[in-house]
Amino acid sequence: MTNQDAVGRSESAEDRLDLRQARLMQLTLDREPTLTEGDPLPPFWHYLYFNPQIRASELGPDGHERLGRFIPDFGLPRRMWAGGRVEIAKPLRLGERAVKTSTIRAVERKEGRSGRLCFVTVDHDFTVEGEHRLRETQDIVYRDPPAPGAPPPPGRPAPEGATFSRVIAPDPVLLFRYSALIFYGHRIHYDADYARDVEGYPGLVFHGPLTATLLVDLGLGHLGGRPLASFDIRAMRPLFGTESFVIEGHETEEGAMLWARTPDGFTAMTVTLRAASR
Repeated sequence: MTNQDAVGRSESAEDRLDLRQARLMQLTLDREPTLTEGDPLPPFWHYLYFNPQIRASELGPDGHERLGRFIPDFGLPRRMWAGGRVEIAKPLRLGERAVKTSTIRAVERKEGRSGRLCFVTVDHDFTVEGEHRLRETQDIVYRDPPAPGAPPPPGRPAPEGATFSRVIAPDPVLLFRYSALIFYGHRIHYDADYARDVEGYPGLVFHGPLTATLLVDLGLGHLGGRPLASFDIRAMRPLFGTESFVIEGHETEEGAMLWARTPDGFTAMTVTLRAASR
């Protein structure tokens, strides 16, 4: 299969939105397990479900699924989640059986300052008994490994003007438990030697989807009681698993604007929340 042949390719997975899994997520975030059957699944917690059932022999040396089954092998070993968009027609609810249909929408190769890049866009549509509930459009970047001693790319200073904030103090146990909950074996999140010696990071990498989950959660309390309709995510710079960082934001006319600030003052991720009309 060529790269462009992959565009339009789909696969589906069915899962029950198990209450126990969601309560384990609450515990992982150091919260009381208060969710009950029938409650709306908190935004972006769908990562706890629908994960591909990959045998150990089908994993690559990085612990991630080998390319070629659904997404083609581009010959670019480093995978980075770059964000995307979520549109919520109606919340998923705990206890429901839902179907996730994933479709490759675009594959684009580029040459950047750091080498070869390939951008892949995947749509994930979620339905319950044929009723559309939400769509996530996911942007993934595949790239060459960094050259030895290569400096990190220049960063963008974090915005000013936050009116609310929260300090996140991660540790390796948090990253390990989240990896286990989403059945995700990528070694950059729990194997410090691999993250440092093979992929060139200074230490464990904080999960991008977990950063987005925390940002969305922070913003939900600033929507004036309006339900969340959609949100955009842009991942800009990695966060690392043993360094405290700040998530912060301010209210907007549409909802809220949030970002994660690295310890050295750069923007790691932005999330824009849009509330539904009353």
